[in-house]
Amino acid sequence: MKNSRLFLPVLLVVLALALYFRGALSEGYHYLTSALVKGGSVEGSVAASRGSKWAEVGLAQFTSGLDSPVDITHAGDGTGRIFVVEKPGRIKIVRDGKVEAESFLDIEQRVRSSGSEQGLLGLTFHPEFSGNGRFFVNYTDLDGDTVVSEFGLTDNPDRADPGSERVLIKIDQPATNHNGGQVKFGPDGYLYIGMGDGGSAGDPEGNAQNLDVLLGKMLRLDVDGEKPYAIPADNPFKDRDGARPEIWAYGLRNPWRFSFDSETGDMYIGDVGQNLWEEIDFQPHSSGGGENYGWDYTEGSHEFEMPRGYDTSGITFPVFEYGRDDGCSVTGGYVYRGEEFPALAGTYLFADFCTGKLWGLRKKDGGDWEWSMLKDTDIQPSSFGEGPDGSVYILDFPKGRVFKITAEK
Repeated sequence: MKNSRLFLPVLLVVLALALYFRGALSEGYHYLTSALVKGGSVEGSVAASRGSKWAEVGLAQFTSGLDSPVDITHAGDGTGRIFVVEKPGRIKIVRDGKVEAESFLDIEQRVRSSGSEQGLLGLTFHPEFSGNGRFFVNYTDLDGDTVVSEFGLTDNPDRADPGSERVLIKIDQPATNHNGGQVKFGPDGYLYIGMGDGGSAGDPEGNAQNLDVLLGKMLRLDVDGEKPYAIPADNPFKDRDGARPEIWAYGLRNPWRFSFDSETGDMYIGDVGQNLWEEIDFQPHSSGGGENYGWDYTEGSHEFEMPRGYDTSGITFPVFEYGRDDGCSVTGGYVYRGEEFPALAGTYLFADFCTGKLWGLRKKDGGDWEWSMLKDTDIQPSSFGEGPDGSVYILDFPKGRVFKITAEK
């Protein structure tokens, strides 16, 4: 044949490209096939009903000039400082609305942030930080795996010591997405870690329902006992064969942001959906853990890849969900417990990263849930945070801004 000499080189190139992209092709296959799964609603699920708009909400710019901010919190030490996490690997201090030039912590050289869901993702301070100077971060390392580490301070309270890192736990990540990222101390003094299902699409390895892996779970650790951590005595799977004792709850896809109500101790989880439904999960303070939030048997309150004949009575369904008409990626928030805006008292504030819509969710006097869309914003909210006075802040990821959520008095 005239071009037979070209056949072998072309074949080798095609094979090389196929090998190089096989991971991406596999993920694309899972995504496409999972997109075809559109199960019906499961009986007895979403609790919240639409209520009338109970607050006129605004956004007041608090600060700007940040680089891809993904978390915001305070240390509870009486200084009034606000700490903002930048995805590339830095933590900045905001004092009186101004971002300080020097970083509180810079570990950019240890962080892989090239993926959209990778980076330095979460920060929390020990409940006794003012006395012990301990704080904890969640990041993806240079191999793309999840690392939760403890750091301490230098002699300067505005500067952490990068050399003080003590790794608590490292969790292998099979893909670049669904890394979770939030770390929070609960009202019980234990450290909670939100873990995504390991990525790709459709949870192809079945991690979220597998109690023998830490992916797709809410973890609960005692960081004040033995090192690197101890298992709380009342963790629900502590003594179960074939289950990891660190697990507090399971059946989560990507609990990017969760929080505790500072007044009641209840937990709210914003779990990012697959193709159709975003959800808010709720765990009362009285819970002993062990909840199954459904993924990947369900997406929101809808069947996803549910085994035939599965008994759904063991699933804890979301208290609120929304579909693709309203957004594509939920950003969990906080319950407002400040005193400045009484109209927001007891309202859980959360948003969608894609559309910027800001919702409120609350319990009525009779115990029923109601929700309202409070504001259609023009920002891309990557996270929320609380100030020491109970103010709730929202981050605008691409423009590096922080806004304080306000309401008419």
